[in-house]
Amino acid sequence: MTDISKLKAEARKAAFAARKPAHAQGLDEAANRNLLRQLALYRDARIISAYMPIRTEVSPLATMTILHGQGKRICVPVIQGDALPLLFREWTPETVMVDGPFGALVPAAGEFLLPDILVTPLLAFDEQCYRLGYGGGFYDRSFEQLGGQKEIVGLGFAYSAQQVPKVPRNETDHQLDAIVTEAGVIIC
Repeated sequence: MTDISKLKAEARKAAFAARKPAHAQGLDEAANRNLLRQLALYRDARIISAYMPIRTEVSPLATMTILHGQGKRICVPVIQGDALPLLFREWTPETVMVDGPFGALVPAAGEFLLPDILVTPLLAFDEQCYRLGYGGGFYDRSFEQLGGQKEIVGLGFAYSAQQVPKVPRNETDHQLDAIVTEAGVIIC
């Protein structure tokens, strides 16, 4: 295990511990209000990817439902295989969902879309808008691939308790455009 891999593994363990009590505080409603305000700044964005929450992640489902009602196309990530970027399948509140890898629900069927905005879950973040994920590199590869096809905005979605002084990172880690929490928004 490399030094950075070891640092990330230790940071993930600490981040899970910090996120769990934040999740129990009922902060999702305030976080979703801030997420809606932030997304409203991107008026031209028509396709927005969010995610189906697992474990103690802040849930974007309220925002996804509202955006769908506003005529936006919503999609969620689908893992296509190890070391590959994510695919993004269309979601609506009526979509039939099935179990996907890592316990996240995924649409049973639907069109694959190229999002304008990726709302990403995370374990930890810093004020430079770097995120610590679960370690699969799926979002980093996806940002790289999508960025080669179109301009893409990356928003981290988390509890403020998940902020750390500095996320351990290497050259393949993608810097997000902003982090949205129940306490506000960090713009980078």
